[in-house]
Amino acid sequence: MITSVSNGVVEILLVEDNPGDVRLTLEAFREAKVCNTLHTVPDGVEAMAFLRKEGRYEKAPSPDLILLDLNLPRKDGREVLAELKADEALKHVPVVVLTSSKAERDIARSYELQASCYVTKPLDLDQFISVVKSIGDFWLAVVKLPRSD
Repeated sequence: MITSVSNGVVEILLVEDNPGDVRLTLEAFREAKVCNTLHTVPDGVEAMAFLRKEGRYEKAPSPDLILLDLNLPRKDGREVLAELKADEALKHVPVVVLTSSKAERDIARSYELQASCYVTKPLDLDQFISVVKSIGDFWLAVVKLPRSD
């Protein structure tokens, strides 16, 4: 079982507007036996409120890892990435861009904005689950993450 060093639970923030992808991501982490709490928000405005503990998110935990879609309503993932990497309190949190875009400009821009990595969502269900499991395996078992709080 994959766990975080800090308190045994890995806090993951999934910023995703597609309910189907949210469900699949949750299922993939469950299948991978990742001991985590997956928090979800549907757009960039909600993501920044969660990360800054504003409004209804005032008691939100600090995430150990962020999974960020690029094509979001209200504030897109590129804007979220730029904001969070410019914020001293948030810039240390690893961000995995998990998106359907294969555009070179999106890949290049994400890395310019200091994304930790860029992963394209496969269209095939089994491949999608496999990709999410591999993200969990790598980011939560191999990589040492900074303590959140």
